[in-house]
Amino acid sequence: MPRGIGRGYGRQRYGFYPFGGAYGIIDLLLLLGILYFLFKLFIVALPYALGLVVLLLLRSFIGRRFWGWGRPF
Repeated sequence: MPRGIGRGYGRQRYGFYPFGGAYGIIDLLLLLGILYFLFKLFIVALPYALGLVVLLLLRSFIGRRFWGWGRPF
């Protein structure tokens, strides 16, 4: 049997617990840190995404009245 989860990692009396033991606490802290980072990244990126949506909506409402509007070059 391969090493790792099949060899009693996090195993206790009452079955299998993936976050049991010292390594489980480290794993849990790492997962919480990743989730915290993603939440902060979402909070920072949200105003930029909303601004882009507003600009695209304004562009669609104004239409193509201007010569250079909508062409990249």
